[in-house]
Amino acid sequence: MRILIACDAFKDSLSAEAANQAIALGWQRARPHDELVLLPMADGGEGSLAVLLSDGQGQAQHCTVEGPLGQPRQAQWGLWPDGLAVIELAEASGIQHIASNERNALTSSSFGTGQLINAALQASARALLITLGGSACNDGGAGILQALGARLLNKHGQPLKRGGAALTQLATLDLTPLPAALKTIPIAIACDVDNPLCGPHGASAVFGPQKGASPAEVAELDSALNHFADVLAQACGRDLRTQPGAGAAGGAAFALLSIAPQATLQAGLSLIAERRQLPEQLQHCDLLITGEGRLDGQSLGGKTPVALARLAQQHGIPCIALCGSLSAEPAQLAAQGITAAFSLCHAPMDLATAIANGAALLSQQAENVARLLTLRETLSP
Repeated sequence: MRILIACDAFKDSLSAEAANQAIALGWQRARPHDELVLLPMADGGEGSLAVLLSDGQGQAQHCTVEGPLGQPRQAQWGLWPDGLAVIELAEASGIQHIASNERNALTSSSFGTGQLINAALQASARALLITLGGSACNDGGAGILQALGARLLNKHGQPLKRGGAALTQLATLDLTPLPAALKTIPIAIACDVDNPLCGPHGASAVFGPQKGASPAEVAELDSALNHFADVLAQACGRDLRTQPGAGAAGGAAFALLSIAPQATLQAGLSLIAERRQLPEQLQHCDLLITGEGRLDGQSLGGKTPVALARLAQQHGIPCIALCGSLSAEPAQLAAQGITAAFSLCHAPMDLATAIANGAALLSQQAENVARLLTLRETLSP
């Protein structure tokens, strides 16, 4: 049999690549003669760049950037022979770089992401793919604009400080210093949310609390982003604050769409699956194995395992899902293309233990599933 293994990361436990390798290890113990194809997956969040670089064609590029709170950090982006540059916002401006007790939605900035974009443009990238998941920021993408050369000034003609709260003082926005390439090259923005920039379903209200904002700070940030949208709309001639997805990554999507006419929002998983040639791989396999840390009712909305299962279903390929915790009903999963799903936990254990032993548990369950498949073949007439 030819088995396609396509897993996303198991949060706080295993990277996508490590999860795929753990499954392969267990499977090979039971069925050493099967052909295994490993295709790590991501949905546009943290780890997306590593997944794309695993194709062996792209080259990681390294540079020093500002972290979300201004601290210098090493970050990477990817460059492919066809001229595509991949920028992962989480590399520079990700919430994983800030301890939970240090999160500050008022001052965190996307400046470092703008530095990565600038590095890619200076390297003559012919297209950009920007993944927005995992942001620590709520600055409407203002930091990105600042890093790319835009002049954001207060009423005294002084540059604004970093962060979303400072946008209340924005009086002048000069976009003329922005790189000309932003108006001509194609830019795909990986985005899996439909939130507008402002309002009760906007960036501040929905995602601000995750980034450390209190209710009062959420209101302050929402007002600041509304003001920023007024000024940016006047500067670029279009107002995109209500566009679905504009609120992604604290409004970074809004800024990018506003300054780059060629920019489009696209589903992160679809972008990455296409780049990794997942549809072509499915045409030549007998079984898909996927998984993630939790498979529940939310997953049915289209998270990685379900989205991949739906794609496999279109090709008539059965799908097995392995997950840390399993609460979705079998019938619900079957309707989405997941033939069967299995939890990794074979005995009572706390979350910390499960996370620490993720690789061993995943490998063991993969071996069990493989042996079950062998039994089925043995029993077949």
